[in-house]
Amino acid sequence: MNEQRRAPSNESPASSSMWTSREAYLLAMVCLLVGAALGYFFRGSAGNIPVPVVQTATMPAAPQGSMPPAEGPPPTAEALSPIAAPMLAALKADPKNADVLVQLGNLYYDHRVYTEAIPYYKRALEVRPKDVNVRTDLGTAYWYSGDAKTAVAEYEKSLTVDPRHTATMMNMGIVKLNGLKDAKGAIAIWDKLLKDNPQFPEKQKVLDLIAQAKASGN
Repeated sequence: MNEQRRAPSNESPASSSMWTSREAYLLAMVCLLVGAALGYFFRGSAGNIPVPVVQTATMPAAPQGSMPPAEGPPPTAEALSPIAAPMLAALKADPKNADVLVQLGNLYYDHRVYTEAIPYYKRALEVRPKDVNVRTDLGTAYWYSGDAKTAVAEYEKSLTVDPRHTATMMNMGIVKLNGLKDAKGAIAIWDKLLKDNPQFPEKQKVLDLIAQAKASGN
């Protein structure tokens, strides 16, 4: 990061203050653009699993059926165990039940415990390797776990099965732009999304992301 510019001796205090305000404005705009892009992630598998009522020092009890606030800490895997228990019991009886494996993956994904979601999605894909929705969520779980390269690799696998899968293309662009700093790659996949899906209902979001990628300088 560039050091803060010193005002020359002939520069008034007012003009110096204008410079620092400009820097703050630009920083705020960059943060806003990145935050907006990350907010555009699409889900593959539908998830609608309630959060358990948990009382801890850092996380207040959440009403049954609600999702934890995005800015708060995610629940622990242990806190989710009351919900996971019947699914785990069903899985013990039928270890290759893809539906139950996906439900467990969705449970942890929806509550942002991504490292726990990953193994269940992977096991589900061993049974149903062409399930592009689960593959997309696996890729996004890898991204949220800090592994952008593996995320993109999973998205690429999804697109070999369904080259027009919009959730995959949307998410791949976001990870390419923000994780791999590959603005050209992000723009290319979003352009393809719009070309292959001219009636895409979220077209304006894609156009906004393309504009952000072009302005990013990556």
